[in-house]
Amino acid sequence: MRLLVEPAKVGVLVFVAAILQVSIFSTLQILGGAPDVVLLTLVGIALLRGSIYGACAGFFAGLLIDTANLGTLGVTSLLLTIAGYWIGRYGETTGRDRAHAPFVSVAVATILVQFGALFLHYMLGDPVSARVVLLDALPAKVGLNLLLTLPVYALTRWVLGLGTAPEGATEVQLLG
Repeated sequence: MRLLVEPAKVGVLVFVAAILQVSIFSTLQILGGAPDVVLLTLVGIALLRGSIYGACAGFFAGLLIDTANLGTLGVTSLLLTIAGYWIGRYGETTGRDRAHAPFVSVAVATILVQFGALFLHYMLGDPVSARVVLLDALPAKVGLNLLLTLPVYALTRWVLGLGTAPEGATEVQLLG
């Protein structure tokens, strides 16, 4: 039964976060930036459940966002899939229960996803301004994401069952 419930919970979390992002948070501009609730939810899922859940949730979230925004299909999916995978690997190789892990993950992922989006849009020939993306929006986006990290991570942890590791998942122990 748990094999069906866990992916369903993750799917519902990602779906609700994507709908909230597209309908509410993308229009909310504070100090030039908008919070990214989908990335925050993805951080929670990937840290608590690992790289496979993180990559799958990132792809699903990106596909929902690209479809809802009528953007270039696959750009957000690619960025969030990579982010979900690497955040999940960070959670698997370090302690998931460390208090700083969500904050470090959010800060690094926000910066790298913004750089990745800038690069991909530039390579696709989309009109994009590096000054607007990196200097005007990025500091506010990082700050807003860090402010919302704790409540979104706590909600994700609660929905997924208080962050217990799934059966068969263990932390990697480094030798040496």
